[in-house]
Amino acid sequence: MPIAKNNPNLLLGIDIGGTGIKGGLVDLSKGVLVGERVRIDTPQPATPAAIGDVLSAITKHFQWNGLIGCGFPGVVNQGRIMAAANLDETLLGVDFARLAQERTGCPTWVLNDADAAGLAEVTFGAGKGRRGTVLLITVGTGLGCGFFYNGQLVPSTELGHLKMKDKDTGKICDAEELASDRARQEHDLSWKQWAKRFDRYLKYIQKLFWPELIIIGGGAVKKGEKFMPLLTVPCATALAALGNNAGIIGAALAAKNNLGKK
Repeated sequence: MPIAKNNPNLLLGIDIGGTGIKGGLVDLSKGVLVGERVRIDTPQPATPAAIGDVLSAITKHFQWNGLIGCGFPGVVNQGRIMAAANLDETLLGVDFARLAQERTGCPTWVLNDADAAGLAEVTFGAGKGRRGTVLLITVGTGLGCGFFYNGQLVPSTELGHLKMKDKDTGKICDAEELASDRARQEHDLSWKQWAKRFDRYLKYIQKLFWPELIIIGGGAVKKGEKFMPLLTVPCATALAALGNNAGIIGAALAAKNNLGKK
């Protein structure tokens, strides 16, 4: 592979999602991917062993032997999985940082996937230089949230699990059951119909936290032109400048920040 592996700013970032696991080499001096990323479907069921197989495959694909950052779609505490709503329940309680290191042979830092994407955006992207409260909402299988105050991460806020009323059924459910991209597809909603639900969710969290900026990330950024003009939440909004690669870049950055000096 014609990539200088001795570059001290080069790290491998991996972003685990409900439907796909993506990896790429990141140049942290610029906050960009170097070369092509690789994507492998998330195993079903997404057991620790099955995800470990994918992490190993991605590491071998890049012939990597160095620090790895890994974003995980759930609550992570000191590398251990505390909640994983959209993956297999056998992941609960697993020391995922240790599992990843055993399967890849590389020191691995694990954090919430939306926290990783947010870290990339406040460092290199749409939130760079912004003071006050900045939220990044990832729209995909669920709704992830990265919460930052003056550039500092408040980890694992999980605002996708705020309770909202489904106006069609009157039932109370998690916000991501109404306003995630999976909900849009499962309920066969038009972008206009979905945007109305998503806007209501954003207004809810705006009233709770009064952010200076809400950044929209995740897979939905590819269709941003279909819903961003329809949002009426009374604060600044922006698409993730790093697109759907923000999670990979932020995971690599977190690994450097937390493991790079050890």
